Amino acid sequence: MRKLIEGVIDDIGEMSSLDGVCSKTAGWVTRATKGDFVKNALSGTWLGHPLHPVLSDLPVGAWAMASALDVTAGRGGAKAARRLVGLGLLSAVPTAAAGWSDWADTYGPPQRVGYAHALGNAAGVALQAASWVARARGRRGAGVMLSGVGLGVTVCAAYLGGHLSFVRGIGVNHTAFQEPATKWTDVASLSVLSEDKLVRVTVEGVPVVLVRHDGQVYALSATCTHAGGPLDEGKIVGDGCIECPWHGSVFRLADGEAVRGPASVDEPPWDVKIDSGRVLVRPATSS
Repeated sequence: MRKLIEGVIDDIGEMSSLDGVCSKTAGWVTRATKGDFVKNALSGTWLGHPLHPVLSDLPVGAWAMASALDVTAGRGGAKAARRLVGLGLLSAVPTAAAGWSDWADTYGPPQRVGYAHALGNAAGVALQAASWVARARGRRGAGVMLSGVGLGVTVCAAYLGGHLSFVRGIGVNHTAFQEPATKWTDVASLSVLSEDKLVRVTVEGVPVVLVRHDGQVYALSATCTHAGGPLDEGKIVGDGCIECPWHGSVFRLADGEAVRGPASVDEPPWDVKIDSGRVLVRPATSS
């Protein structure tokens, strides 16, 4: 069974025929989420955690409990079950918005699988909406059936979402498993750091970006926490920030704080000291 499911997902990921509609849809979403406030809100930058997986528990949980009441409480739980279906529908709106925002920053096979994930969720929502209408009209049997089918479709769609996160690594912190050195490491000559020039160095296998900005030398891990983009190929923006070249995530040089999504996790900062014209760094958490 596992091999069959994996084969189906792989087939979806290889469906290049989806690229046209994916590209057009991603363009619409990107334009709609262009503003910093909107992107940060939907990405979970303010929360320090991707928002979509947090919100997704709400509709799935509401619909699961509605079906549980249908099975265990009978007609006595009909009113509460209908309310739960309605709450699930309401919470599905911000959940979908956050999901579309995250999806627009993917490409290739993950974007195709993500599109199928979205279509599955849309079908689940449509079935739950039909269930709510049927229940409101007193057709409890039809409502129960529609909710059950809708929940099954949503669970299948959720499996695709889990595949994207836990198998393809979409939305995970790409610096989570870095094990940087704990001591000061000499990485470069101060003379190579001209104003706002991004320089990539490596400390025991961990890439680090160095930059001199307003006379101060800063260092951050060079792998973007959002999708692994190379920060050393980005640019300095705003008031002492660095922008990732892949999806536009922005981090503050002084402490690595994510100030614009899609990144929701801060960039690991490094301590810097200058000794005899040499630049030495160590992780900021070191004592």
